[in-house]
Amino acid sequence: MTTRKNPDAPRKILVTSALPYANGSIHLGHLVEYIQTDIWVRFQKMQGHEVHYVCADDTHGTPIMLRAEKEGITAEQLIDRVWHEHKADFNSFLVEFDNYGSTNSDETKQYAEEIYLRLDKANLIAKRSIEQFYDPVKNMFLPDRFIKGECPKCHANDQYGDNCEVCGAAYAPTDLINPYSAVSGAKPELRFSDHYFFKLSADTCQQFLREWTRSGSLQPEAANKMQEWLGAEGENKLTDWDISRDAPYFGFEIPGAPGKYFYVWLDAPVGYMGSFRQLCNEKGLDFDEYWKAGSKTEMYHFIGKDILYFHALFWPAMLQHAGFRTPTKLFAHGFLTVNGEKMSKSRGTFITAKSYVDHVGNTEYLRYYYAAKLNGTMEDLDLNLEDFVAKVNSDLVGKYINIASRCAGFLTKFFDGKLAFGEMENVLGGAVGSGQTIAESFESRDYARALRDIMGIADRINGEIAIAAPWILAKDETRRAALHDICSRALHGFYVLSILLRPVLPELTSRVARELFGMNRDFTWHDLSVLPTRVNPYQHLATRLDPKLIEAMVAANKESLQPAAESRQRHAEHQQHTVAKEAAQAEIDMQSFISIEDFAKIDLRVARIVNAEHVEGAEKLLKLTLDIGEAQPRTVFAGIKSVYDPEKLKGRMTVMVANLAPRKMKFGLSEGMVLAASGETPGLFILSPDDGAQPGMRIK
Repeated sequence: MTTRKNPDAPRKILVTSALPYANGSIHLGHLVEYIQTDIWVRFQKMQGHEVHYVCADDTHGTPIMLRAEKEGITAEQLIDRVWHEHKADFNSFLVEFDNYGSTNSDETKQYAEEIYLRLDKANLIAKRSIEQFYDPVKNMFLPDRFIKGECPKCHANDQYGDNCEVCGAAYAPTDLINPYSAVSGAKPELRFSDHYFFKLSADTCQQFLREWTRSGSLQPEAANKMQEWLGAEGENKLTDWDISRDAPYFGFEIPGAPGKYFYVWLDAPVGYMGSFRQLCNEKGLDFDEYWKAGSKTEMYHFIGKDILYFHALFWPAMLQHAGFRTPTKLFAHGFLTVNGEKMSKSRGTFITAKSYVDHVGNTEYLRYYYAAKLNGTMEDLDLNLEDFVAKVNSDLVGKYINIASRCAGFLTKFFDGKLAFGEMENVLGGAVGSGQTIAESFESRDYARALRDIMGIADRINGEIAIAAPWILAKDETRRAALHDICSRALHGFYVLSILLRPVLPELTSRVARELFGMNRDFTWHDLSVLPTRVNPYQHLATRLDPKLIEAMVAANKESLQPAAESRQRHAEHQQHTVAKEAAQAEIDMQSFISIEDFAKIDLRVARIVNAEHVEGAEKLLKLTLDIGEAQPRTVFAGIKSVYDPEKLKGRMTVMVANLAPRKMKFGLSEGMVLAASGETPGLFILSPDDGAQPGMRIK
């Protein structure tokens, strides 16, 4: 993150997540951000650092005003109701803010006005007359998204005023054919209005942003995108930013400009400051220590890549030129897909947080699954619902919980809950060493790697338990020492695993600390260096995730949106698909045998993995460099990223199809295929030859 003079000294850190808009429910896509932020914050707090995590509802703008009007309530009543709904959703998923505020607050208004006035004093605010559409029925100027009409490119109807959702074309609202107001349906009129602009094109802003976006404050892929938007040195691609809107508008009125309001995107990030000010007032913290220019504290913004433009250009330029500090780093993440596709209401995969809670219940299961997919990059994350069930049941229940459920009972039954310490130094050394490695992964937000390493420890412990078979030892009174030893080592391991998993599973591990190990507090990272001496009687900790709960959740979301006729149509289509599938399978069954000549056509070769690396922008792929005895190694892209650490693949022997036609992919040319096995149970396993096999040997 940052280089500090004393790396062991407690850090002072301010963390934020993007502000959810108060015009809709929290859904599973939103939760990708808040869960990953919460995991990072909890990890830092476990380290003993002073961390403050703040957020707020984004409450201003035309959509809020119009929705409140439609519901016959005030905008203030609407945002208050939505605030409580959002906060309840976050609480359900154990997202623990130190303060959760609202942009419609006195504190946010104070800093929005202060920033504006300072920018104005620095000659970075300009006033200009612009021409825009006006709704003569509603007596209001229309934002681009509230103007619809015929696309000027493909002539699709009912397209928005800024881009066409059919052909993807971008254009100005005035380019629309037969435009109409999405608010009243009236034909809009073009009228002039005075607007206020932040002069982002000014040389001082351009130069600052060129330096700041290259300073290490952005992920490499985000920094590259910023250079595209900024253009080459000497090229001025940024235009001034319109920061005002005309009345009627729900927001803060601009000082000295009656009837003009701050555009919602100006005061939304200022909401970070307003929410933190509320926390300062409550806890007696020094606001300036975190926000003044030159601050030595750390500040991190977790955001989606879709709002990178605002956070990496507008926001730091505003802060810098208004005399405040800029973020230490922005952590941008990708979007959520469900079963490999965009969330869909028709498929029942546009799932709200509340719907998940109502049908599935255990929110830590989703926290774990998301963490197992997050690697600190801007790659999109896929929630595969079948894989979700399998991974939760395999990892959390089958590996982690399995350790305690199999061994803790023997300790309380035969040894009064006391743990043996035959190899205490080795256990402690291993725990501390594992903690250091996994801490590095959590720090860099590579939760996927952290959980792979954690489950690797669980696999080793379960392997030892399987070999020792304590359930057999317990039947032989002469082998009590061996029983005591294996169960104690298993519970020491379970203790270590629980500490390492705490950022991801705060509620479950809190129960482990208090109920099983008798602590009067939750785990800290430093607990890795002190092992427990006894355990209490084991209490049931977790149940397997029933796939029927997921099916019911998806079905409920479908049923709430589909008319009966559509449902019947899909049922008929499903029946036709089933018949076709069965017919196809019958044909496959008839052709299930091949001849030796067919097999001989496949050139299978032993290959050594010379190098393995992540592929930027690819969610599932690793790039493998394979030696098969040829003059030049082959490049193969393999979909094994979710189960293999590339560093651990280097030097390993495997098997590849050497005569598969090369395939051109967007990441490069793939010159073959490595072989892997999978089945109905979770897991993917690449094949390896026996010792002695050399690169290039043919498999016959």
